[in-house]
Amino acid sequence: MPVSEGEPSVISGIDYLNQLQWPAMMVTIVSVWLIASQSKSKREVGFWLCLLSNVLWVAWGWNAKTYSIVAMQFALAILNFRGVYKNEPRSGMPSDSSQQTLPD
Repeated sequence: MPVSEGEPSVISGIDYLNQLQWPAMMVTIVSVWLIASQSKSKREVGFWLCLLSNVLWVAWGWNAKTYSIVAMQFALAILNFRGVYKNEPRSGMPSDSSQQTLPD
């Protein structure tokens, strides 16, 4: 996509908002790795990283005018919150610390 000099995200000919796709991709991969962990603390870090990646993808998608990516990131954030809610132990159920876990 050609970038004009008048765009606010362009400094010295570099479109920094367009470059967000690379850190967004890396944060997404690390977050999914951590979310798949059996360790509750790693899953929690993965949750927050996933939300960060959603923000990065929304910023990039809005700048690139890929509104389907923006909509998908909002949907993924909602699903992430749903997963946290559904992952909370119910009363009477064993907690995370009482279950035997395998190393990641």
